[in-house]
Amino acid sequence: MAEKGRIVLASASPRRLELLASAGVEFDVFASDIPEEPLPGEPPADFAKRLARDKAVAAAARTEGRFFIGADTIVVCDGEIMGKPADEADAVRMLRKLSGVAHSVITAYAIYDKARDGLLCKAVVTKVFFKSLRDEEIASYVATGCPMDKAGAYAIQGGAAYMVERIDGSYTNVVGLPLCEVMEDLRTMGAL
Repeated sequence: MAEKGRIVLASASPRRLELLASAGVEFDVFASDIPEEPLPGEPPADFAKRLARDKAVAAAARTEGRFFIGADTIVVCDGEIMGKPADEADAVRMLRKLSGVAHSVITAYAIYDKARDGLLCKAVVTKVFFKSLRDEEIASYVATGCPMDKAGAYAIQGGAAYMVERIDGSYTNVVGLPLCEVMEDLRTMGAL
């Protein structure tokens, strides 16, 4: 795609890099490191949007570029915001909680236009339905190490694909970036 202004992805997530590249977008990567803790009483979608916005703006303050994309993915089950597990025991706990139930995957993204000081921020929600997991399935998956850097302790595009009975909404949202929506908004903002 023709470049109208330098696009910077404010994330080191290999999944987000792959998704954006698969759409033919030329971009640089500048990961921003910000605290990822919800504020007291902060609704899940607002939390994810705040992190996405903060990542985009923080990257814009520290590197060159025109359009900065920040994103954050969380899993919400029974009101609990599940980010990345703290350790293997936490990953087991999360997967047990997700077993046999539906949960929401929320990926918020922010596109910051540094030249215009304009910001667009949205959250996309996908409902994911897990099969009932056996303890040995959970233990085997956690032993791979895959859950440790994933919200909700699983990767739909990887070893946990068989755990997902169905989804209602965007698949790429569950992977980590709602590509359809992001591409449309990049075009609307004049980045593409």
